[in-house]
Amino acid sequence: MAETGALRQAKLWNGARGMARLMVVAGAVLLSACQTMIPRGKGPEVTGPARPPVVQPGLPSDSERHRVALLVPLTGSNSGVGQSIANATTLALLDTNATNVRITTYDTGRGIANAVTSAINDGNKLILGPLTAEDANAAAAPARRAGVPIVSFSNDTGVAGNGVFIMGYTPAQSVERVVDYARGKGITKFAALVPGGAYGERTGNALLATVRQGGGTVVAMQNYDRSPGAITAAIRKLGPPANYEAVLIADGGRVAMQAAPILRKSGAATARILGTELWNTENALATSPALRGAWFASVSDAYYRQLATKYRARFNAAPYRLAAMGYDAVLLTVRIAQDWRPGSAFPISRLTDKGGFAGIDGAFRFGSDGVAQRALEVQQVDASGFSVIDAAPRGFGE
Repeated sequence: MAETGALRQAKLWNGARGMARLMVVAGAVLLSACQTMIPRGKGPEVTGPARPPVVQPGLPSDSERHRVALLVPLTGSNSGVGQSIANATTLALLDTNATNVRITTYDTGRGIANAVTSAINDGNKLILGPLTAEDANAAAAPARRAGVPIVSFSNDTGVAGNGVFIMGYTPAQSVERVVDYARGKGITKFAALVPGGAYGERTGNALLATVRQGGGTVVAMQNYDRSPGAITAAIRKLGPPANYEAVLIADGGRVAMQAAPILRKSGAATARILGTELWNTENALATSPALRGAWFASVSDAYYRQLATKYRARFNAAPYRLAAMGYDAVLLTVRIAQDWRPGSAFPISRLTDKGGFAGIDGAFRFGSDGVAQRALEVQQVDASGFSVIDAAPRGFGE
């Protein structure tokens, strides 16, 4: 495990307008190295051998700071993502000068059971992480017994609730946002290409529910697997392109770039192609003429680009996109810590404040189900990249 602390001063904020002020301040402050000056002259008198320090097991006693555990993989196949999240939490502590919060990192790559047990035994009152739904499930039971809430970076809504909160970008919210936008533009008839598995099931259900609520119709929905020719067969089964005005490709960029030209050749020349939050990091989509004009909903990248610049300057590497969640998890912790007495249980009810929190990824808040509700923007795929065609709300009062 590794401990990180705050080294800089910057003002805390409240709400999205304060977030913008923080980013300006954080971008302007420079770190300086400290030197210890040793006066010249006679040195101290040596009276005998120095006594070795007494080393106690576990973390040192600290009654003035909140103990918060960060559970991420620092070894194994996901170590790059985990280290990126850990680095981002350090930046957040620096930017907020959170001297009353101490974050200790525990490596889940060596086993989630040992990581969560150590975090609880060390007296941490809040757990940020873990990264995957499987690890969040494993950590949930011991954390509940100890009365320690979990704010996980997973997007699996199945693990949320009863003290477990998830910050991940959920596909259902992305589909709801882009479909609502399409309905506002007069589109009423939808089709969908949905992969097999949990992700496809969630996106498909979200499409059906959102279209139904908006008064539209899902005229066709086809599942596909990863076998050769599966996409072509699924598109053929959608039926005549004249029957639908928009088609959702509920998959990542690679599949979208494969499916879009086939859709166009099948006769769906004017159907609006819709995507999911997975497209946000797929810049190669702009190279596909068949995807020009496609819409998808995602968190905003405006503040993330600033974070990425600061991250590269400090760590000499590019961050993973999920690093923003680590940064934002610290922001909500610091905000709640203003009214949280060190040593006491974490005030879990504060996580469901209706006004939510402001972060790198925009406004977000947790519902009573433990799932993060996010303010998303709608982007369009253009020849030169992505453009924002409907900005994310700045908060939940709009």
